[in-house]
Amino acid sequence: MTEAREFRLPDVGEGLVEAEIVSWRVKPGDEVKVNDVVVEIETAKSLVELPCPYAGTIAELLVPEGQVVPVGTPIIRVAAPGTAVSPGPSAPSAPAAAAAPAASAPQAAEAAVAGSFDVAAGSPGATTEAAAVDEQKTSMLVGYGPRTTSARRRPRTSTSAPAPTAAAPATPPTPAPPLHVTPAPAAPAPAHPGVLAKPPVRKLAKDLGVDLTQVPPTGPNGTVSRADVEAFAATAASAAEPAEAAVAPAAPSAGETRIPVRGVRRSTAQAVTQSAFTAPHVTEWVSVDATATMELLDRLRARRDFADVRLSPLVVVAKACLLALRRTPELNATWDEPAGEIVLKRHVNLGIAAATPRGLMVPHVKNADRMPLADLARSLTELTQTARAGKTQPAEMQGTTFTITNVGVFGVDGGTPILNPGESGILAVGAIRKQPWVVDDEVVPRWVATLSLSFDHRIVDGEQGSRFLMDVASVLEDPASALLLA
Repeated sequence: MTEAREFRLPDVGEGLVEAEIVSWRVKPGDEVKVNDVVVEIETAKSLVELPCPYAGTIAELLVPEGQVVPVGTPIIRVAAPGTAVSPGPSAPSAPAAAAAPAASAPQAAEAAVAGSFDVAAGSPGATTEAAAVDEQKTSMLVGYGPRTTSARRRPRTSTSAPAPTAAAPATPPTPAPPLHVTPAPAAPAPAHPGVLAKPPVRKLAKDLGVDLTQVPPTGPNGTVSRADVEAFAATAASAAEPAEAAVAPAAPSAGETRIPVRGVRRSTAQAVTQSAFTAPHVTEWVSVDATATMELLDRLRARRDFADVRLSPLVVVAKACLLALRRTPELNATWDEPAGEIVLKRHVNLGIAAATPRGLMVPHVKNADRMPLADLARSLTELTQTARAGKTQPAEMQGTTFTITNVGVFGVDGGTPILNPGESGILAVGAIRKQPWVVDDEVVPRWVATLSLSFDHRIVDGEQGSRFLMDVASVLEDPASALLLA
């Protein structure tokens, strides 16, 4: 039989445990070269195009479009170059694929670290499974580097069946039906005084139903940190998903539509929930007369060096935030729970919340604080266009330090934005519209906008948050005041 290699769904470098097969770019019988794109997947972050790590003939597509599979699942089989392959269906039907037994997410993710392909069953390499597993633990995916994480894999537990003694007769084993064990419901986690963990971490473990004695510690002197508990809970949840998937979803009743929560939507839900119940939010508002900003934009559009630049009020708001962060760096910081420290960032990766057909994304402009205004405007335009096209890569949404969300494009005046996890500040920009405004004791029409700032009160005091917000407002009201912040 001709040997074929199976390309497994890789971890694209962000610790993701599953992805949806969105669209296949090849079909059985197609010839591919190394690094040819063969499939488009949706992760919890964005759409990603996967290249094939080797050349050959597409023998079989193993997963249908629209199906979510764990990392490490074989998704395509490629035969040697020039192999004759009979044309067949481009991919198995979703029900047939769902009926196939799937490995749990942690097991599949561990197998994925082995590399991006295996020898198909029936070939000589398939008989050395134990040796392959040992090799898998030390190899990495082609095209993807190692990732840093503070979580450790949970130690495997074994059954309590006694081992046979040396004196036991060597009788042939009697066939027996498989044993199905129903796990007992988890008991509430006790206080575990022998485990080194701070009170907030113990409370988090209790809320999540996590047994602290089972959590591998990574903190100083063997301390269990918040990250350890969250990673352990996430691993346990991922392991339970295949079992939950086996239960048929409830059929929609008349008058309702059920939308699966996965990909970007699911990631967003998890992120905002974690942020809302971890960081104590405070939100402040200010209404500003942005007439001078609108006039400045008109003058800049007439300049030759801005001829190819798309200018909008968001550009001035972004520049104002970058200048204000110099005076109030606490808005560009993160809270390190295990170390008990506030970490001030020395650079600003400016995140822009973008609404896309697949959900909310927050890509960022790297080192935005070092950019002149024209370069910042170009970067913001490119960033939002890429995000709305669903082409933002996961790495482009990691490392954001401060975020702006422009709700004004929807005609909304303001809101109470939720912090991007790990950040200490987010600014919502409302619609800029003409409204009555008092100028020199006279009511005149002016361009007015509302700014809403949410911040982490563990890091930012009310005085600091108010100063930052007023610095941004002062630049919008009088762009020349930016000279005082520069």
